[in-house]
Amino acid sequence: MSLEKVISISGKPGLFKLITQTRGGFVAESLVDKKRISVSIQNNVSVLSEIAIYTLTEEVPLIQVFENIKKKEDGKPTSVKAKDSKDKLEEYFFDVLPDYDEDRVYASDIKKVIQWYNLLQQHDMLDSLSDEKASDEEE
Repeated sequence: MSLEKVISISGKPGLFKLITQTRGGFVAESLVDKKRISVSIQNNVSVLSEIAIYTLTEEVPLIQVFENIKKKEDGKPTSVKAKDSKDKLEEYFFDVLPDYDEDRVYASDIKKVIQWYNLLQQHDMLDSLSDEKASDEEE
């Protein structure tokens, strides 16, 4: 499954995959506990494939950041935990994305990226990243 179908819903922990569209929104299933919820169009929703991380020169798509983490960790879960200290998280993120913009990317953002990566890794959804990246570059 591609990241086009994976979303983050403001105010709800974890990630969700889109199941179907309804008249007033859509139905999503939590990757954490498999519970399905109805999401209205009033909810603030972000599609993972549309998210980017600020660097000093450009915005790097989240897919590329996940790819960098996957390469660094050999496809395994991250060596840092989302609850680690701010300094440890920033040091780790500098290894993954050396020129990320420290003024615009907060520790809370880094925590989310690490949590999301680990969640996708746990559900074997990272293998589709390279395929997605390749198809994006062809367009």
